[in-house]
Amino acid sequence: MSVVGLGTWQLGADWGDVSRDDAMAVLEAAVESGVTFLDTADVYGDGRSEQVIADFRRAHPGVDVTVATKMGRRMDQVPENYVMENFRAWTDRSRRNLDVETLDLVQLHCPPTAVVEDDEVYDALDTLVAEGVTAAYGVSVETCDQALAAIARPGVASVQIILNAFRLKPLDEVLPAARAAGVGIIARVPLASGLLSGRYTTDTTFAEDDHRTFNRAGEAFDVGETFSGVDFEVGVRAAQEFAALLPEDLPPARAALAWVVAQEGVSTVIPGARSPEQARGNAAAAGVTLDGSVLEGVRRVYDTHLREAIHPRW
Repeated sequence: MSVVGLGTWQLGADWGDVSRDDAMAVLEAAVESGVTFLDTADVYGDGRSEQVIADFRRAHPGVDVTVATKMGRRMDQVPENYVMENFRAWTDRSRRNLDVETLDLVQLHCPPTAVVEDDEVYDALDTLVAEGVTAAYGVSVETCDQALAAIARPGVASVQIILNAFRLKPLDEVLPAARAAGVGIIARVPLASGLLSGRYTTDTTFAEDDHRTFNRAGEAFDVGETFSGVDFEVGVRAAQEFAALLPEDLPPARAALAWVVAQEGVSTVIPGARSPEQARGNAAAAGVTLDGSVLEGVRRVYDTHLREAIHPRW
């Protein structure tokens, strides 16, 4: 897969309105720029994101992309719902949405810790692989402890985790453990919901249907998914300091993605994009090499502004 992929949450919902034509244009720009990995989920727009990807594949039959989807958020987040009957229903629905017989990769979508630690869950996932329902499976997690529990399972192909210049804890143990186990790391929320793009001020507002408005305090899902759990005003100041570390000709968003790519053990990073220009700019991060002073500066900004609030929590 390409080291810079494309996250497609925003093509389904929760980032303001994105038309189908605009979504197709984003996919086309990303793939034309070298992206070969697309990440989606069955709940992004209640399947809309998966369906748009299927439309794209039908319109471009010669394009070879790997599509990872996720399952588990269509029902209450209790361990009792993570059973084979539901796994079959969820994967069958995703196969219909994506118009494929075999899913490339299906990931448990940030399930409760008890699910990540349940032997029967992995037995069921192994069965889905044996039956050809999915080629491989992984786990998307909220915490480093969950990541380590998933990495310890022999059938897990990948772990998806929040990793960015404002969320450094996975560097301590998760990435080394994944390298040792041969497990891929999919880095999500790499721009801290846009904070690291350097475009926001403390006066920036977002649409009512944008999770950066309605999930500021974790009202809808884990607050770590919105601005990486960083207080917005603190994040704006930290982002300004991050931007000050960079050469004038290097956009902060591109540098933030390049920082993720530079971390040993990362398989791919999956920024979202709402326009073809964003998609192209994100893909260009694959060719950026950061100066050592930038890498040191990221740690300094994190330790000064963010570590106390972020590191113990996730």
